[in-house]
Amino acid sequence: MAFADVNGQRIHFEDTGGNGPVLAFSHGLLMDGSMWDPQMEALRDRHRCITWDERGHGQTESDGTGFTYWDSAADLLALLGHLGVTRATLIGMSQGGYLTQRAAVRAPELVEALVFVASSARPEDPEKAELYGTLLDTWERDGLGQDLAQMIAAIVLGANWDGSAAWIAKWQRMDTSSLRGTLEPLFKREDFTSRLGELDRPALVIWGDRDVAVSAEHARELADGLPQGSLEVVPGGGHGVNLTHPQEVNRALESFLSRTGPAKS
Repeated sequence: MAFADVNGQRIHFEDTGGNGPVLAFSHGLLMDGSMWDPQMEALRDRHRCITWDERGHGQTESDGTGFTYWDSAADLLALLGHLGVTRATLIGMSQGGYLTQRAAVRAPELVEALVFVASSARPEDPEKAELYGTLLDTWERDGLGQDLAQMIAAIVLGANWDGSAAWIAKWQRMDTSSLRGTLEPLFKREDFTSRLGELDRPALVIWGDRDVAVSAEHARELADGLPQGSLEVVPGGGHGVNLTHPQEVNRALESFLSRTGPAKS
């Protein structure tokens, strides 16, 4: 179990170590670094894989102060600096993608390549934000009952995935007093579309065609807005496609990484 005191936070992280090209993975909302276990297992023999728990997630506790995805980007960059990483492929799922976009414009010299899983450059859709706000209100007021948990799991992971129970159990242990602060960056993030042209690195967008959180239009728009972007669609994949369809996602990642050839740290 490893922690780094950086950027005013105590960040939990995992680092496979070694001299391989660095892959830095950032997880989605309500998840933690372990959501990347299928990718770590597949890639760790050839790459140095780093995962971390973002503010208010996993073993990185919320300090009670408000933050944005720009702050989360600063957390990632500070962690990589702490670990001596000077070059990396940044890989982000959903909100991990939002912070990865911001980290990449802040430190372009660090970025070898970019991968976005189930992510977009747009602000949150108002109708979805209203739905998520209602779910949050119910969670805070009544706790996370099974019906509500299943609704959230269907959004975050995808419907009827066998592995949802383990994540629901984690959510039921979360401190509800920090929930709203943890979700606020999602609701308040600004449109990043106009800045995608600054991310002139090899880039891959992976999207599952049953994702109810990120639309096909927004996934395509992200890929098209990146100067070197491409889109890989995973049939049957929901929002948590890297967990529910690891073979397809790993295959896409390995193919992309073999073409981009990220440098050693």
